[in-house]
Amino acid sequence: MKLTVNFIINAHKILVSPFVIFLMWYYDNWSVSAFLYLGLHGTYSLLWLLKQDLYPDKRFEQKIPFWIGILTPFLPLAAYYIAPFLLISRHITLPAWIFAVAPAIYTFGIFMHYVSDAQKHYTLRLQKGIIDDGLFARTRNPNYLGEILIYASYALLSWHWLPFLILGCWILYFFKNMRNKDQSMSRHAAFNDYKKKTGILFPKF
Repeated sequence: MKLTVNFIINAHKILVSPFVIFLMWYYDNWSVSAFLYLGLHGTYSLLWLLKQDLYPDKRFEQKIPFWIGILTPFLPLAAYYIAPFLLISRHITLPAWIFAVAPAIYTFGIFMHYVSDAQKHYTLRLQKGIIDDGLFARTRNPNYLGEILIYASYALLSWHWLPFLILGCWILYFFKNMRNKDQSMSRHAAFNDYKKKTGILFPKF
């Protein structure tokens, strides 16, 4: 049986809220910190499903065998479930400043991730080539920057070093994809000038 990569990723997103609620029930942890995590990660997952319906990523339409889909991408993505487990199972009481900083990082991440994906999707429907305005004017990968910020907020909420290590592994994978993207875009004559005025991840000012 073969499934699309899209199906596997969507399944991971759909399971986030039920999994977090299960942890809250199992560990009898109905704290403000647990509900904050549920709200942030659950909302991100819902927005992902809406994005995939409104402007889906063509890369994820590839079909792969079921067992490969479980090994990758599902299991690597499931590593993100460790953050709510660490927060909820240990009954962490987060310091007050986290309730300002984590949602702020998350909100910037959501903006960068979903707005840049929308810009890329609808721009490429009208014209092919390098997108060098909007969120892509100063960074070549605002979508990856957004995703890193989103999961950095979850790692912060976990109040543990392990989710940061997991995020670091994903960042290495993202950089591999960003390098491949640069190589693909280098076929365009305007790429060298675009590369000089942008950062591969962080905006260049």
